[in-house]
Amino acid sequence: MSERVPVFLYASDPILQAGLASQLRHRPEVEVLGEGQVDEAQVAVVVADSVDAETVRVLRALQRGGVPRLVLVASFLEGNDLAAAIEAGVSGVLRRGEATIDRLLSVILSTAAGEGTVPPDLLGRLLDQVGRLQRQVLDPRGFTFAGLSSREIEVLKLVADGHDTKEIAARLCYSERTVKNVLHEITTRLQLRNRSHAVAYAMREGLI
Repeated sequence: MSERVPVFLYASDPILQAGLASQLRHRPEVEVLGEGQVDEAQVAVVVADSVDAETVRVLRALQRGGVPRLVLVASFLEGNDLAAAIEAGVSGVLRRGEATIDRLLSVILSTAAGEGTVPPDLLGRLLDQVGRLQRQVLDPRGFTFAGLSSREIEVLKLVADGHDTKEIAARLCYSERTVKNVLHEITTRLQLRNRSHAVAYAMREGLI
């Protein structure tokens, strides 16, 4: 049998938390951790009524505390709530009304494996928000979600084609200094080692 996933549970209602822990302790796939064992957790499950300021505070505290994966179970979820939860580090989301133990366990295991789980209707809204952000905010400034501007992508494409700094400058009508500055900005901002690493990053992200 595969190794059990260490899970830390948090609910503002202690009775709810105790009941949830009691049901999960009988499942061989997970190990329910005690209050002082949060640093051993692979997944933390936060149960809340809504994604309010207190819920976000708890999620961020768990993330800062080193918990690798977060699951949120909430009674009320709207499109904006999902964006706030994801920003706070959540990768698994479940409505409380749909959170049977089997369903919750499935989300916990998927999250532990690095997979995201989101209610389908909310995922559609989130994608709409992402599209609007790209069109209204990033596109006018020449940026993409990968964190590269159109000029940076142009430079990296030419690096990938084997051109040196002088050739890139000539093709794009830049000075050699500008090309060097562009590459330095990319590697510094994205914490990449060198221009080869930057090209590999861009290829992996599907940008070139």
